[in-house]
Amino acid sequence: MTTANGPTANGPTQQFRTARDFLLEHARDYDSAYEGFSWPRPERFNWALDWFDVIAEGNDKIALHIVEEDDSEARFSFDTLRRRSNQVANWLRAHGVGAGDRVLLMLGNQVELWEVMLAAMKLRAVVIPATPLLGPADLTDRVERGRARHVVARPEDVAKFGEVPGEYTRIVVGAGTADEGWLAYEDAAGAADTFEPDGETGAEDPLLLYFTSGTTARPKLVEHTHVSYPIGHLATMYWIGLRPGDVHLNISSPGWAKHAWSNFFAPWNAEATVFLYNYTRFDAGRLMATMDRAGVTSFCAPPTVWRMLIQADLTALRTPPREVVAAGEPLNPEVIEQVERAWGITIRDGFGQTETSVQVSNSPGQRLKSGSMGRPSPGFKVELLDPVTGAPGADEGEISLDLSARPVGLMVGYHGDPERTAESMADGFYRTGDIGSRDADGYLTYVGRADDVFKASDYKISPFELESALLEHEAVAEAAVVPAPDALRLAVPKAYVVLAEGYEPGADAAKLLFEHSRAVLAPYKRVRRIEFAELPKTVSGKIRRIELREATAKGSAAEYREEDFK
Repeated sequence: MTTANGPTANGPTQQFRTARDFLLEHARDYDSAYEGFSWPRPERFNWALDWFDVIAEGNDKIALHIVEEDDSEARFSFDTLRRRSNQVANWLRAHGVGAGDRVLLMLGNQVELWEVMLAAMKLRAVVIPATPLLGPADLTDRVERGRARHVVARPEDVAKFGEVPGEYTRIVVGAGTADEGWLAYEDAAGAADTFEPDGETGAEDPLLLYFTSGTTARPKLVEHTHVSYPIGHLATMYWIGLRPGDVHLNISSPGWAKHAWSNFFAPWNAEATVFLYNYTRFDAGRLMATMDRAGVTSFCAPPTVWRMLIQADLTALRTPPREVVAAGEPLNPEVIEQVERAWGITIRDGFGQTETSVQVSNSPGQRLKSGSMGRPSPGFKVELLDPVTGAPGADEGEISLDLSARPVGLMVGYHGDPERTAESMADGFYRTGDIGSRDADGYLTYVGRADDVFKASDYKISPFELESALLEHEAVAEAAVVPAPDALRLAVPKAYVVLAEGYEPGADAAKLLFEHSRAVLAPYKRVRRIEFAELPKTVSGKIRRIELREATAKGSAAEYREEDFK
């Protein structure tokens, strides 16, 4: 097969396959994988044409399996998606979508999302993923800052765009007939199912513009290329432990980077099946029954889902996956221990960002250390920068990537914001904004966001450590710790707590948790204030600690103080 980028046998396809196969060969030998891996760096690369179509042509194995809440399901082979994405690419091109055009893609977990992603890649268009949870104000920001020229959305979201100004093509998926001013996506089925690209794809051409979740500030706009995510997620494939023929379930909402990580690039890099279970309300029992029925072999979920799962009877899952991982936020040790007792397997943590693929991870076969997120991923040179001098080699400091060995899986920068890009990549290092520590064996442990770590009585406090301690108690379902002003200590740890089923907010529950805090934490780390409240979260599910800090600074009559129980 030949693409616009040249013969694949001696070109980018073979470079990609060689790197991928090396990681598969050393799937459980971290030292060999880390020392021997080198990133493929082709000058021309189009993952949809040079990889997906190559493995998909004539391939009847299942690429995408979607189960709905009513247990209806649909399966799509690799070859089916190759042909359907060709039709969509041809149809979109006929309606003016071309190289460099920005396409805002706002769909749920439905086959059309994968079709449009592949089609846009083939056209060299730039995709702006967006969650359907967004309202008109957020969409206006994305259309304006992303300079979107085309929008693809569901019928139920059409009305939102009535409040989003701009000249952009409107495409509706699933309506059967188009609304006024909207093109009907279903018409793409009439287009030819063979596709000829109209030009070469440069490796550094833009592919994705991701808006971050905005936990502390206005969402940043992260730019990725035709290599930084497609090739960069070879590291993610390695971390998860994906193999050809696996059935991989990743619980993630469309529109966020983790969806591309583990519902698109990493599984298909491994030639595995992407499995989806759509539900409106989380039900641990039904999820596990569906996993059993589908034969899920690898499973990734954010900490919020893991914390809900352990509230259920985990033994209901008759055949646990071979690989289980967590990402999005650090996973508390108590959750890991409960899953290990029930399933006999250990959740392996990983660390990455929208700006990167997985930077640090516990990959299969590595010795695991309690609380550690593992060691640097193959292809990533991770340094800890001293918080005072900024020099690398600190035992504790800001997690950073050495740009002298720039990993492929790193963004170009923050689109339209050269100052922020320069700040994040100053002095030869990409700075994550996260604090970590490194032990003598090279294992890294997450301490917290640089903005979240605080001092109490001149001692540095890691909110994550205190939250993990609270989660050890059966009464705690979720917790978030922030600094509260204190006349004597300047600041003391305050915990916002969501109680587990069977426990009621009030003085008795507060007394119970203060006693637990005294039992498991050093005096300077103890939680001194507690408030029972729902945790504010971004639409991607991350805790908005900035809101909790602001609320704490104002004071609250609903909080309980440790001194009240002495």
